[in-house]
Parts: sequence; structure tokens; C-alpha cells
Amino acid sequence: MADERLQVLIEGYDPEKVKENEVDEHWKEIYGAYQNRTILQALVTGIETKLDKPCAVVNIGTVRGYIPLEASGMENNRQLHSLTGKDVAFKVLNYDREAGVFTASRAQALEQMAAITWEKLEKDAIIMAVARTVSPNLVRADIGGIEVKIPVEQIRYGWIDDLTEEVKPGDHFKVKVTELDKENEKVSVSAKDAQQNPWPDCSKRYEEGNEYVGKVSGVREYGVFVNLEPGVDSLSRHLKFQNVHKGDRVLVRILGVDVDKEQIRSRITRIL
Repeated sequence: MADERLQVLIEGYDPEKVKENEVDEHWKEIYGAYQNRTILQALVTGIETKLDKPCAVVNIGTVRGYIPLEASGMENNRQLHSLTGKDVAFKVLNYDREAGVFTASRAQALEQMAAITWEKLEKDAIIMAVARTVSPNLVRADIGGIEVKIPVEQIRYGWIDDLTEEVKPGDHFKVKVTELDKENEKVSVSAKDAQQNPWPDCSKRYEEGNEYVGKVSGVREYGVFVNLEPGVDSLSRHLKFQNVHKGDRVLVRILGVDVDKEQIRSRITRIL
């Protein structure tokens, strides 16, 4: 397109002081990532079919990118759709400047990230994790290209009735490396072990025979969990003539405290 700017005379005008910005910063970022094999991140904004293949759509500014299913790190179309609305990492495979598009691989990015993570991982290290999927009893999280499974009992201290009420996909939290086998690429982590343990001191606050206010945190066939403070729950037997529900405020009498087992036995004396 011809330069259509209006040419006028301006007092003090110096052509040398006019800086023409002819560099497209978005394409500069894409070229740089391609040339240096570096990793980019962007939001998956949709799913499109290209050359009969489902592709996740990402954008670097106004430039559209496609991550084919086979390069997404996902096994099927349903899993590919689960990436929509999430930030993903990828490496630029090739580009078409004239068409204004590029293709990318999330799988290659994850592989590179995992290699770096395995090299740096150490037993007992505290690292950041990002939740990917959450079920009532399990969180699948990413610790740098490596997927780890964190069971409900390793999320935090205290009773958790339903993990989906505690953790959401995309949540960031610290975890501690509890088991590590680099040779076989096996690692276990615990979010609970990265937190301060409330149990060494709680026995000073809850004495046997005394009564304390708590909140019902879960009801199971074998008893009722009552939260006394963050990370500390007691287990009470069911009431004989009344039912309690999650969220009820109750008064409990402490029957016993076992700090080593992180257990408090109690009896509900009144529903408040």
C-alpha cells in the first residue's frame, strides 16, 4: 500500500528525528522462537479443523497459530477440547508469513520443559505446581512439564470432604518432593508437606474433657468430621436422635488427642 500520509510543512521538522516502526513485534516474537527453539505460551481460544485434523488455536497478538492434535500432547479430540480457555506452552514448528499463520507443538514444549525439570529436581525441594484436573479425591498437577498425582490426603492438613471444593484447575500451590527416582523418571510430591504442621501445638488448645465450638466439615457412614481450626478436625460418632449436616456449627467434647496420628476423638454435645 502506498504511503498516504498528508505531506505538510512543519516549523522545526527534522526528517532524521522521525522513527519509522517497520518491525511487527508479534512476528518478531514468532521468528525468534522458531530460530532459537524457545518456548512460547498463549491462551487456547478455540478448536478448528485444518487439513482434516483438529487443531487447538492460539494467538500471538494478531497472528494465528495452530497446534494439531498429534502435537498437542493429548490423546483424543475430547482431551484437546479440554485445553480451551487455558494457557499452554508450545514451540513454533513452521510459519507462513504470507498467510499470517504458524503451526506449533505443545508436546515438544512439554518434553523440553520436563527435561529441564528432571535435571533440577532434588529430594525434599519445594517447587510450584499448577493444577490441571481435579476430582473429588485426586489432583493432577504440572510441575514443569511433568504430571504428578496428588491424592486428597496430601493436599493439606485436616479433613477434605470433596477436593473439587478446595482446588480448581489452574490453581497454583507449593509442593514438596517426597520421592524421587530420576533414572526411572518417577516423582511424588505433597502439598501438605510444604505447609506448616498445626498438630504439634494443637494439643495445648484442645484438652480432653473440655468442650469447643467447631463446624461440620464432612459426614461419613462411620462418623462426623468437625473442623476446630485450619488443618485440625475431630471425628465424632453420629448423634442418636438428630442428624447433622455439613456446615452446621456444633459444640464438641474432646475425648482424646493423638498428636502422632494427627487424630482427635470427640462427641457432639449440641448443635448450635
